[in-house]
Amino acid sequence: MINDALKAFKDGEIILVFDSDNRERETDMIVAAELITPKHLERMRNDAGGLVCAAVSHEEAVKLRLPFMTDVMEAAQDKYPLLGELSPTDIPYDERSAFSLTVNHRETFTGITDNDRALTIKELALLCKNENYTHFGEHFRAPGHVTLLRGSEGLLTKRQGHTEMTIALTEMVGSTPVGVCCEMMDDRTGNSLPTTEVKKYAEKEGLIFLSGEEVIKAYKEFKANNL
Repeated sequence: MINDALKAFKDGEIILVFDSDNRERETDMIVAAELITPKHLERMRNDAGGLVCAAVSHEEAVKLRLPFMTDVMEAAQDKYPLLGELSPTDIPYDERSAFSLTVNHRETFTGITDNDRALTIKELALLCKNENYTHFGEHFRAPGHVTLLRGSEGLLTKRQGHTEMTIALTEMVGSTPVGVCCEMMDDRTGNSLPTTEVKKYAEKEGLIFLSGEEVIKAYKEFKANNL
């Protein structure tokens, strides 16, 4: 199954990944950022409904000089004390939020349309692929409508969230280490979509469903074979 998933992911298809019963208990739609299209955004918006995020590897984030949002809040809290009060120190399933900035590409209009968000995400991936890190501010503005996530250092060792799993998938297929993830929501309960329903959706739509355990296992084997 993992080999089929990696082939599909490399071909630009969406992969469905459930993290863990011990974490968010959510399934995300995941696709490689450099292969994103407006159609992917349309499907994520209609069939997933969560927050569309672009996950950037730790190494790429450092080169982009991309901060964690909590670092921005801490730096500004002397002037805006409320930011200190809002610090996310009580996340029940994680030690630190992966959220970074929100951005739009400078060639977008509002930034929220499927076309605009696809452009922002793809151009971010291409900027990293072409190693144009110092031109980040030249091509993007903030705030925007694409939420950036920073992957943790030592991928999938300390933190094993969808951010890291998304980046791991890009690494395993040799893609630019920027991926897109969006949580699948349940219209009936107001919660995340149960895995039983996700599997039905995957079968109906011809998409591959993976558990986080499968992704982590495959990534560990990939790293061991590429030392």
